[in-house]
Amino acid sequence: MGVYLGKILIFLGLLLILIGVIFLLELKIPYFGKLPGDIYLKRGNFIFFAPIGSCLIISLLLSIIFYIISRFLK
Repeated sequence: MGVYLGKILIFLGLLLILIGVIFLLELKIPYFGKLPGDIYLKRGNFIFFAPIGSCLIISLLLSIIFYIISRFLK
């Protein structure tokens, strides 16, 4: 039980570091929010933004990362 808990805590720590790095680099990603599939509508003083394409890319990257991490937890 202790080894399993240790692995989970290490994983959560690495995940928090990764999230922190993503927040630091947020402004430096040039095409994030401007990918094909991102919806941006501006009509008068109404703005609607749905980053569907960007969310798909993030989901794919996170799925790969979690798959790799899950291979190490076994």
